Amino acid sequence: MLGWLALLLALLLALFYFLTGDGSSVSHLSTTERWLFIGSGALVGLYAVVLMVGGGGRLSENVKHLGIWAALMFLLIAGYSYRAEFAELGNRVVGELTPAGSVMRVGNENGNITVRIRRHPSGHFVARGAINGTRTRMMVDTGASTVVLRAADAERAGIDVSGLAFTTPVNTANGVTYAAPVRLRSVAVGDIVLNDIEALVSKPGKLNESLLGMSFLRRLRSYEVSGDFLTLRG
Repeated sequence: MLGWLALLLALLLALFYFLTGDGSSVSHLSTTERWLFIGSGALVGLYAVVLMVGGGGRLSENVKHLGIWAALMFLLIAGYSYRAEFAELGNRVVGELTPAGSVMRVGNENGNITVRIRRHPSGHFVARGAINGTRTRMMVDTGASTVVLRAADAERAGIDVSGLAFTTPVNTANGVTYAAPVRLRSVAVGDIVLNDIEALVSKPGKLNESLLGMSFLRRLRSYEVSGDFLTLRG
């Protein structure tokens, strides 16, 4: 029983080290942590000696048990070392299974959030985001200088469309129309949330779909298209 407890202690200490340390040096460990590692290593060594010299006819079985524990430790360390690769593989699999337009979070490193959007069958990237906390569907448009909202989406986001001045000309596929400048409290795509965003509200009935334009995109750390996915890094 003492031997199994020693091995369990060593496993837990190794897990702690590889989840909190840099995996390359023990110089940053405190004195207490170093003594814990030394003590657990001594217990494991003692257990191995006891198995070897006192196991009698069960020597081969004891060696097998030690090998199993060693393999488990190796898998734990290898799994942590390649955690980024495993996460990327998992994200790719999930991405292939998610519906078009779904926003999937794929990382959060040093406060930088990364989300991925799958291409819509129409060929565009459509994000199911939020304007002022209200769910809003927006087509990503790098050709639009600002976020442009349909009048209906603006109203649902708490904007009084009747009090707006539609004085800004906007070029659309159907010709020139006019829109009203506004500032949005927040625009969110997945876990990426940006505040105080410049935007336009189109005249009622003049825009088929709200646009996620450059007033949002240029404030991101980066964005890129790869295959059928658009990656946004906040």
